[in-house]
Amino acid sequence: MKTDKSVKETAINMPEIKSDDKAKAPLLNSSKAIAVTVEQPNRGSKKGIASGDFVLRLFAMGAALGAAVTMGNNQQILPFFTQFIEFLAQYNDITTFVYFVTANAAVAGYLFLSLPFSVICINRPLATTPRLVLVIFDTVMMGITITAASASASMVYLAHNGNQNTMWLPFCQQFGNFCQTASGAVVGSLIAGTFLMFIIILSAFALK
Repeated sequence: MKTDKSVKETAINMPEIKSDDKAKAPLLNSSKAIAVTVEQPNRGSKKGIASGDFVLRLFAMGAALGAAVTMGNNQQILPFFTQFIEFLAQYNDITTFVYFVTANAAVAGYLFLSLPFSVICINRPLATTPRLVLVIFDTVMMGITITAASASASMVYLAHNGNQNTMWLPFCQQFGNFCQTASGAVVGSLIAGTFLMFIIILSAFALK
């Protein structure tokens, strides 16, 4: 019998898979899967923090601007015996109140300018550079707000109670509306400082 030699055999060389490669392959796949599952929740949480940061900036800006406008328009005219002689109390009569208005107006302006950077942090929640810049300036502005509110609070307390040791008499009994308006402005500035403190805390969590 004759064999048919027209049929040719073809051999395919298969690379050998070592036992180490077999062990590493599923580990690599699992590590990639873990990286994907961890990155997505981290991105979502940082985006939520950035959104909360934006809302708090709006509240802080409103509180600081309201405090500056309230104190800047604070004045009271007190008639004295006749209509031709009057006593006028204005915020610019006290240097501390002038600093208060300037500081809160500057903080409100900064918060307005920082809103675009906050939007960038919402769109790019994993970016650290804009968040770090905001943390630095937020800390400075919080210090300015707290110092202005604290100094003005001491002046309001002195206006209400006076100081017997220095013979400073309280004048809020005569200028009641002036003192009440100043007290409201100080409270607004303290609220703005509190919002800035929460903003810094959120930024610290975002950077972490």
